[in-house]
Amino acid sequence: MNAEVGSYINSVPAERRERFDTLHALIVKLYPAAVVDMSYRMPTYKIGEGWVALANQKKYISLYTCGYHHIAAFKENNPGIKTGKGCINFKDTDDLPIKDVKGVIKHAIEHPKPDNQC
Repeated sequence: MNAEVGSYINSVPAERRERFDTLHALIVKLYPAAVVDMSYRMPTYKIGEGWVALANQKKYISLYTCGYHHIAAFKENNPGIKTGKGCINFKDTDDLPIKDVKGVIKHAIEHPKPDNQC
């Protein structure tokens, strides 16, 4: 991990830091060879063409992927957690369904879009 990523992680507020650290550790555990750098102004974890990214937002932590197809099963299993086109927004009060999050991470890393455009 480079210094810029370390600085970003260290800037995450205390109320969201444990959640951010949990997601970061999960990604690194699943893909220890992932290249972790700053893309789109957030820590991004890349293996080949696949990637996920984490971001601290004003009231939540977001897990970004390249598209809705990566989060479709998560959304179906967790309708109470806010999602976007290719991201999941974990509010401070949301549960963190680790098994489903693992599925999102694995799908995004192992099944990038065929055209590799996001």
